[in-house]
Amino acid sequence: MLLKFAIKDFIEDREYQNLSDQTIEGYKVILEQFEEFCINEKVVNVEDVRSATIKSYIKWCRNRGNNPTSTNSKLRRLKAFFNYLVNEEIITKSPADKIQSAKENIKIETFTDYHIQQMLSYYRRIRRREDAFFAYRNHSIIICLLSTGLRRTELCHLKWSDIDLEDKTIAVLGKGGRFDTIPITDKLIKELASYKVYCEQFFGDRMNEYVFTNRYAKQLTGNAVQNIFKRLAKVMNFRDVRLSSHTFRHTFCQRCIQSGMSTFAIQKLMRHSNISITERYASMWGNDLAEQNDKYNPLNNLDI
Repeated sequence: MLLKFAIKDFIEDREYQNLSDQTIEGYKVILEQFEEFCINEKVVNVEDVRSATIKSYIKWCRNRGNNPTSTNSKLRRLKAFFNYLVNEEIITKSPADKIQSAKENIKIETFTDYHIQQMLSYYRRIRRREDAFFAYRNHSIIICLLSTGLRRTELCHLKWSDIDLEDKTIAVLGKGGRFDTIPITDKLIKELASYKVYCEQFFGDRMNEYVFTNRYAKQLTGNAVQNIFKRLAKVMNFRDVRLSSHTFRHTFCQRCIQSGMSTFAIQKLMRHSNISITERYASMWGNDLAEQNDKYNPLNNLDI
């Protein structure tokens, strides 16, 4: 079977399984790159792909500047692709089976209180009337990410109807289209309630069901959120940490661990599919007591 046709069938299968658009796009990018590499190596049929082919591809990626984390991610997707072909009886054995992941020197960056205060202070200082909406929205986005550990896509899909201010919970549409209900703090409730009043006044009849929108009341996309933080990164110019939505998620997890929250509780709040993922973070930050919190939330020591 031609590799290009096998990739198309695999992508259609992932779509049928209702994986997120972001996950499917990730598969497409990597498999198309792998297909291009194979063509250059004169390999066009899936039956002709060998372990050596995949290893050569991984080495090629490293030579292009990919770090071990990136190449391991590509290897996982290739393994999923070839396992699918085995299950469909297109090939008898996966050529990726015995290829081991590279050792990763993991350093997960998180924000300090200084970083957080600088970002929030920047948006509070914006006084031009035409920028007020962006300042308030972005300020609220930071508070929400810090207080919940939401993923970027989860933030974009958050609706006002998902927020229960009385029960102090939000319903999160996570990976695989599954809804999880998580508790939220009084500080976040106050922030969101105030922001909602502002949006009602700003948009009037154009008010959208989604919590975070652009100035035209259209739902924010993942790319739009990414661009918000790219612009903020240029202003902040932090040298010691990457300013991204996922860094807020890591910061939330770190603070929960350092405050003594149980691994099980953190798994539920972070919505990790496997507790081993949470345990990996716990082993990394569990003994770092430099920034202990009185309670379990990164907002506790902040004047917002």
